[in-house]
Amino acid sequence: MAAELKAKARSGVGKGAARALRREGLIPAVIYGDKKPPMPVSISFKDANKAIYAGGFLSHIITLDVDGTKHRVIPRDYQLDPVKDFPLHVDFLRIGAGSKINVQVHVKFINEDLSPGIKRGGTLNVVHHTLDLTVDPDHIPEEIVVDLAGKDIGDIIHISSLTLPQGASDHSHEQDLTIASIVAPSALKSEEDAAPSETPAAEAPKA
Repeated sequence: MAAELKAKARSGVGKGAARALRREGLIPAVIYGDKKPPMPVSISFKDANKAIYAGGFLSHIITLDVDGTKHRVIPRDYQLDPVKDFPLHVDFLRIGAGSKINVQVHVKFINEDLSPGIKRGGTLNVVHHTLDLTVDPDHIPEEIVVDLAGKDIGDIIHISSLTLPQGASDHSHEQDLTIASIVAPSALKSEEDAAPSETPAAEAPKA
């Protein structure tokens, strides 16, 4: 995605002003945060659409050039048309010096072919496809890699077993977040359910 976007300061706010911008090939946006007043701006519809659909839009720091003044920001939210899925509005968060930010980072699973559990017909049950992390803005990871080598049926992968980037921490507020597990195939589950109990049945009382 683009490392820099061009923007223009705008004075008009509200639905009417937004519609007027869109007729000109622009969309409304706002820069907020870092203990400074919000700044309404507009950005090119074409540039915004390209950046959003390039992937990772909400987890990349960009430079927003507003009429020649550059602002270091991270996209925080965007609104899409509910029918046509094109961008209608974008929120940008200013990045202040020494700040920490929360981002959603994609989880990538590797070495499925080296997992004994998956080789036996087990299924990778993914609980979280992304992780909510608190990070240094200059060290936002592109992805968190989970190695499935050696994982067997019944194994559970917790966030505590992963090596997070330096300075990154879990922001989910859950106790040792479960990322994924290797679950038994349905055929094996059926066999286990049908297996006779190892506990001997009580003997019938003698007459």
